[in-house]
Amino acid sequence: MKDLIDYVEDPEKTTIRTKEQQDFFSVFSYVENPDKTAGKEYVTAINCLKETALRQMIATKKQYGKDDKYIAWHGYQSFRPDEIDPEECHALGVMLAKEMWGDRFQIVVTTHLDKDHLHNHFAFNSVSFKNGGKYNYSKKEQQRLRDCSDRLCRQYGYSVIQNPHKAPSRPVWLDEKSGKPTRYNIYRRDIEEAIATSRTIDQFKKHLIRKGYDVYLDGMHWKLKLHNFEHYTRFDTLDEEYTVLNIQNRIYDDYKQTAARAAVITFSPYIPEHIRSAYNPFDDFCRETHIYRLFLYYSYQLGFLPKERKYTPTSPYLLEDIRKMDEISAQTQYMGISNIDTLEDLYEDRKNIEIEMEYLNERRNKLRNMMRRASPEEKELLREDIRNITAKLAVQRKNLKLNKGIETRSQGIIDTMNLICENENKNLFQERNRSRERNYER
Repeated sequence: MKDLIDYVEDPEKTTIRTKEQQDFFSVFSYVENPDKTAGKEYVTAINCLKETALRQMIATKKQYGKDDKYIAWHGYQSFRPDEIDPEECHALGVMLAKEMWGDRFQIVVTTHLDKDHLHNHFAFNSVSFKNGGKYNYSKKEQQRLRDCSDRLCRQYGYSVIQNPHKAPSRPVWLDEKSGKPTRYNIYRRDIEEAIATSRTIDQFKKHLIRKGYDVYLDGMHWKLKLHNFEHYTRFDTLDEEYTVLNIQNRIYDDYKQTAARAAVITFSPYIPEHIRSAYNPFDDFCRETHIYRLFLYYSYQLGFLPKERKYTPTSPYLLEDIRKMDEISAQTQYMGISNIDTLEDLYEDRKNIEIEMEYLNERRNKLRNMMRRASPEEKELLREDIRNITAKLAVQRKNLKLNKGIETRSQGIIDTMNLICENENKNLFQERNRSRERNYER
């Protein structure tokens, strides 16, 4: 036992030296945060001691020579608000962890109380203390975790998700909560608009197509998507009230006050002529010659410019990009400050940044080498010089990120505007044909 304790507590084996170990430490710092766990009251360790769990896990990795790549796994289990108390929540979490990983891995189970819904976190070593094998995560293992959790919840009388579906990413989820125009919020808004302005299912479908959607209204589950996304989104995952029957009832409502009307896509009326010419439909050459004005043009189309006028686009493609307005604004300002007008200017700016970064890195390395032979007084001066260089490098890294982001986004702007123009041209062509047919019939 003494040998084991000495091994586990050996500073040479437990000092955090690598990025992987720092990530390991960060995971456990979050999972065991006293502010979330009522002063660590709801923390349980399995196959290790709670007080030395991190050290023991690092020791297991060192023992089997597996301290790189995947270092730990982090899972969670959530409950409905006000459905369960902390003691029961934690007890269920410990049961789940033991059943899932308790025969091979060191685990820390914590219950977080900082949200309106109680939830358990599971942080466990990626390396088995039993035989040194690494945990293999897969879709089958993910399903096993869900099935095990659901079974325990049903056994003890707690609710489970009846119709699970893929959740949005966390950034999108946070934007949804804050009311920003995410793709899903835009889908809901356009579906509501189509319901309110349609008297038939055919009008409803045409309204959404006119906005730029691919629409599928066959079978039990209606769905839609924008052309720049691969997968469809089901109506009833956007809102459980968007069933086929509910939408049909709302469209055919005899007491509806709003008259049927077609969808309209608007463009900013405030774009100056010299900015308007920065974009030509289906012409990528404007990236090379007008990249700065292209960003200004897009800022007008998003309603960000001019500041003194209020304009909101109606195209779902433009509405979704309003979420990215802070990034687009920063990139546009960077081009203005750096006198970048064309793609060639952008590449020249990138080259200068990379040269400057290479010089600063070489200079910093020389100063670090000088510190080995410097006196204490000289070392303090050298440290100050190194700090200044590090600060300059941070600025250049930020500039390089902006520079590369501008190139990527410029093509995205072209693609988005091309999609909108293509949809507009197609619909205008169809409307002209329908108008000719009506005139011919008369």
